[in-house]
Amino acid sequence: MKKFLWAVTLSALALTIGGCGEESSGASSGDGGNFPEKSIEIIVPAAAGGGTDATARALANEAEDVFGQSIGVLNKTGGSGSVGMSEGANAKADGYKVTMVFVELTMFKHLGLSPLTYDQFKPIGMINFDPAALTVAADAPYDTLEEFIAYAKDHPGEVSVGNSGTGSIWHIAAASLEKAADIKLNHVPHEGAAPAVTALVGGHIDAVTVSPAEVKTQLEAGNVKTLAVMADTRSDIIPDVPTFGEAGLEVNPTGTWRGLTVPKDTPDDVVAKLEEGFMKAAEDEDFAEFMKTNGLGIELKDSGEFEEYMKQNEEDFGEIIGDLGLN
Repeated sequence: MKKFLWAVTLSALALTIGGCGEESSGASSGDGGNFPEKSIEIIVPAAAGGGTDATARALANEAEDVFGQSIGVLNKTGGSGSVGMSEGANAKADGYKVTMVFVELTMFKHLGLSPLTYDQFKPIGMINFDPAALTVAADAPYDTLEEFIAYAKDHPGEVSVGNSGTGSIWHIAAASLEKAADIKLNHVPHEGAAPAVTALVGGHIDAVTVSPAEVKTQLEAGNVKTLAVMADTRSDIIPDVPTFGEAGLEVNPTGTWRGLTVPKDTPDDVVAKLEEGFMKAAEDEDFAEFMKTNGLGIELKDSGEFEEYMKQNEEDFGEIIGDLGLN
């Protein structure tokens, strides 16, 4: 009996050691092992129905076929996105909880809204970029960016530009225009881009610097006109509208972007699997068609490019926010 028990003990020990060796080998295999073996969840730090939510759900739909697993979307709002992003940063670092982050992540610490920064995540990739677009009423007395700037110089502090809240990306965009053109604007905050556009159509403000997607409906209805987009290339949504550079004013590309991340301690091989799968989904024709139909731009950056992009954004916004006196 003693010999039997000793043999069982040795067998169990051998299995335990063997199992540990296999697990260790899988963790360092460089290909994520068999990941994913269960469903993945994407945290969206924004309300359902908006551009971030729409992008995440459309991407998740395509990625399910790539990964062979279901992908759920969890909306977690609050704190200009910091609530959902904080949950994502502190999630278990196993790759099964992904967070869709957006541009405000690189602005939080400068605005004093949250200590959260981009380096608390590992990037998977950037999916989307929507530039700021200077849009005015259809009957405004200026038809070009040059004419708008000339008018603003003749009427310092009188031209009112609506944004989606003090310190928001669209406020930063208008401030960048103000600085580059050496003009003085009257910044008017609203509870989101949609109310700002409504105020523009209603004649309560003179302009907005929100994305093409957010003015698309009013533009098609002939209620507004867009003078220029704050990007290196023209928007696919409004291809007839020049960039700021083409219109004669050099301004750093400014707008909202969206990308996928995981907690910073997530194994590199798992991140590589996620990057491969989600970027493949983002290149799918159905995803491209969805984004185009909804006025959302696609701009893909791999994990390394995305990390550098976020780093540069954080540096740039620190300077701009400091100039605005918002920190």
